[in-house]
This record gives sequence, C-alpha cells and structure tokens, in this order.
Amino acid sequence: MSADFRVASWLVKPGLNVISGKGTTAHLEPKVMEVLVCLADHVGEAVSKEELVQAVWRDTFVSDDAVKRCIFELRRVFDDDVREPRVIETIPKRGYRLIARVHRSIIPAPPAPNSSLTRDSIAVLPFVNISTDPENEFFADGITEEIINALAQIKDLHVVARSSAFSFKGKHIDPRVIGEQLTVRTILEGSVRRAGDHLRVTAQLINVADGFHLWSERYDREMTDVFSIQDEIARSIAKRLKITLEGVADEALVRAGTSNLDAYQLYLKGRALVYRRGRALRMAGDCFEQAVSLDPDYALAWAGVADVYTTISFYGLARPEAGMPKALEAARRAVTLNPALADAHTAFAIALLAGAWDKVQEAEREFLRALELNPRYIQARCWYAFNYLQLSAGRLEEGVVQAKLALESDPLSGYANAVYSETCVALGRYTESIEVARRAVELDPESFLAWLTVQAVLYLEGKFEASVAAGETALAMSGRHPWSLAILALALADWHGVAYAEPIYAEMLARACRQYMSPAIMAVAASAAGRQDEMIRHANEALEIRDPACAFLFSRHFVLWAARLYASPGFRDIIGRMGRSEWLA
Repeated sequence: MSADFRVASWLVKPGLNVISGKGTTAHLEPKVMEVLVCLADHVGEAVSKEELVQAVWRDTFVSDDAVKRCIFELRRVFDDDVREPRVIETIPKRGYRLIARVHRSIIPAPPAPNSSLTRDSIAVLPFVNISTDPENEFFADGITEEIINALAQIKDLHVVARSSAFSFKGKHIDPRVIGEQLTVRTILEGSVRRAGDHLRVTAQLINVADGFHLWSERYDREMTDVFSIQDEIARSIAKRLKITLEGVADEALVRAGTSNLDAYQLYLKGRALVYRRGRALRMAGDCFEQAVSLDPDYALAWAGVADVYTTISFYGLARPEAGMPKALEAARRAVTLNPALADAHTAFAIALLAGAWDKVQEAEREFLRALELNPRYIQARCWYAFNYLQLSAGRLEEGVVQAKLALESDPLSGYANAVYSETCVALGRYTESIEVARRAVELDPESFLAWLTVQAVLYLEGKFEASVAAGETALAMSGRHPWSLAILALALADWHGVAYAEPIYAEMLARACRQYMSPAIMAVAASAAGRQDEMIRHANEALEIRDPACAFLFSRHFVLWAARLYASPGFRDIIGRMGRSEWLA
C-alpha cells in the first residue's frame, strides 16, 4: 500500500482510505483511493481511462462509467470544479491529470510521551519555601521543576507535568486524593530553607495508596551543591522504586547549564514569571537578560530571552521590529550553545514561525527535534499542535492529536486544556471545545487565554450573549486586550449589526494613537465594523512591519474570522505577498 502523501493541503492516507483537510475527513471507497494514488504517481501527466482501469481493476472488465464515478467522487471530496479545476483536470480524449501539488516526504510525527500507568508513576509537588525571604519562593519552585525534569528523563517512570503538579501548590490535600486525580502511585513532597549560602532541602517519597513514606532524606549543603542535591534526589527515587536508569546511568540527571549561581537564580525567577504571562513577561525578560549578562554561555537563559521577545511581540505588547530580531538571535544562540536542549529548539521554532515567514519547514524540524529530545515538553507540543500543524500547515487532525497528547501528560493544566480546546475549534468540534475551555477556566480562573477561548467558542456557536459575557471577564482581567476586543466586535456585529461593532473599533483606534496596537488585530476589528478599506490598510501595515500575529491570526485555518477576511480580494493579495499562497488554495 502506498505511503501517506499530500495533495495540496490535504493529507491522504491510502492505508486507511482517508483524506483529511479543511476541517473535514472523508472516507473513500478502496477503488476511489486507488484511482487517486495512480493519478498522484503520475502527477502533472495525463493518465488515460485505459491506464486507470489497468492499474486499478487490472484484468477485471469494467465500463468507463467506473472511472468517471471515481473521478466524480474525488472532485466532490476535494470540492473541485470541473470547469475551473484546482485538483483534477479532464484532458479531452486523453484522460485525467492531477494538477495539484503532491508532497511525498511526510515528516514523521514526533514521539508521544510514554505514560502507561502500568509503570511506576510520580507527581512532584511544589517544594515549600520555609525561608524568611519570600523571594526564595522562586528558588523553591525552581528546584521542584528541576527535579521534575530530571525524573522525566527516566524511561520507565511516568512523571506528571509541571502545571498539573503545581495545581496543588499551597493546598493541604490527602495524598490519596492527589494520587487519584493525577493517576499516580507515588508523590514527592519537600521543603527548601535558604540562609545566606547555606541550603537545607528535605524530601519525602509517599505511597499514595496508604500514605506510607517510602523514602525520606534531609540535605544540609552549601548553595554550590544545589545541582547535586537535585540529582541525588532523582536517583534516590529511582533506586527506591527499583527503576533502572537505562541510558542515563552514568550521566547527570540535572545539568546545571551555568556555574554562576546568581545567573541560575535569575533564570529560575524569570521562568516562574513567564508562567504568569501578561505584565509579568517584561519582568521575566529582565531576569533572563540579567542572567545572560552574568553568563553569556547560559543556553537556557538565552532560550528564555527568545521566548519572552516572541511572546511579547505576538501578543502585541511591543512593536515587533525590534523584538522579533532579538528573539531569533537569542534562539539561534541558545541552539548553538546547547544543541541537545529541547527548550532552545522550541524557542527557535516558534521564533521562526512568528518572525521568519519563509522558514516554515525549518520551524517544523526544530519542533520535531525538541520533541525528540524531550517528548514531555508541554510547551513544545502545544505550540507544535496549534501554531504549526493547524494554523501554519493546515494539518488540522494532526494538531488535535498532538494537543491531546499534551493534555494527557498535563491534565490539570489550564493552558493545555485551552490549547486542546482551540485545536478542536478548527474541526468544528464546538461542543467538545467549549467543555474543555470551561474546564480550563475552572482549573485556572486567572488565565486570560482560557477565558478568551471560552469567548471565542461561544461566538462561533452563535451564542452571542454568552460570548459577550465571557468577553467582559477576559477584558477586565487583561486590561482590555485587543484580541478579546476584536472577538467582542465580531459578536456584536453578528448579533445586532455592524453599527454595534463601531464603538469597539473606535476604542482601538483611539488607543492606537497613544500606544502600539497590533495592526493585524486592528484589521479584524475594522472588518467587524464593516470598514473594508481600513481593514486592508491595517493588514498592509501588519505586513510592512512583519507583525508576528500575521503568521497565525491571518491563517485561513483560524476559523474565528478567516471567512470574513478572505472574502476580500485585497486581503487575499496580502496573503500572497506574505508568501503563504498555500493558504489561498
């Protein structure tokens, strides 16, 4: 059976007799699939009816109608017009020709995290900061995360991802309840006390079935031993659970990345601030910048610098002309300094997608390398699922699969739930999407992304009043972020008419006079207000300044407003000038 291939943006799976694309999946009869495979094998060439009969039916007698019926079915599935064909062309008196592009080199899917619950499993709960200085909260959280990352390298141990484990931070809950919610057999808890250069770390491994302490230890060391303490804890757990350290027996499970403890602590604080998003991103960026000034060879901190610049530029918190070049430079430096670092490849991948629009395939290679290095890296899998597979490549079902893997690894993460909800939207699975989005809000009521997703899905379902209500919450918690304003404008326009979207657009125009507003999202708001000329003006400006939002929000697969934007010939021309002609197919 022929291997999987693509016809334009459609994924063809001959082994399953399935074609996927444009938010739909079609199951073909075996003979119809064989006709398609034969045409794809001779792409660009005329294939006669006789050749198709011989290839598909071989020595069986069939009429010409059999071939015509298969071609008719293929055109129906591809939504192709016989008079203006884009996929299959009829050559009078000669046969048929596949004129769409065929891609044979389907990049294999990234490895899935192995989370079989028949193996040993553990959740590392946030270590408690018992130092007098509240700033050491970042340090305690950092130690926790380093231990999670160290344990995740052990092949036969299922480790709960950070967000799900941290959902229990500051809560006193029976270990059996935690074990049930996270589906793990053991939990690790501990505390961190720091006084000057002295460090005391305690750790206890608990069996959730009976609350019995399987192992405990106290480490009284100097700060310079912080990395060895984390490594010792991870190895002690593996030894107590009788897990073989296959492939990492002679390697450090915790890799310092820097010998400068001040740079390390700044990195930990920056990473903690990144999770808070919003205004905390700038503070995180300052921490990462200080870290690399102390140690210019600190690859993890350079990856942090890149992620902050990319995220700030994408969310429209700063102009992209300065931010995106810095993101790309920092990400390249991180990859060069440590090619084995998943964080670095992920930072490079998303920076390429957002800031180097002609390097889409290179971005996928970077994502795949990151997931090869660390299949449990949730951020990499979420960005790969939604931003690359769905929005950029139009591989909608693959995006859902990858987002589902992230969710299975981190079930109590509001972020992972929100991203999975977004991937369901592209396939029109609104009921599932809203259920998951509401769960994201329940898990993280302070998440702007979760509320924004609820607002968007309710709008797509035509539940305008409920969408407006969710939008008000998203706007209040985000300082009236332009993304939420644009969705509010769309809901009001479709609910009451374009005149009701006008005040929203006017508000955004007024703000643009005093601060940077992403022209890509301004184009959406102008469209909602019925200002087509202004929509084109904003979209052109977005193209000129290389607004990173264009790389995602202008995708024809961003169903929230794609149909409205792509109805304009002027907008389609802009997409062509972006170099994304595949979005016009």
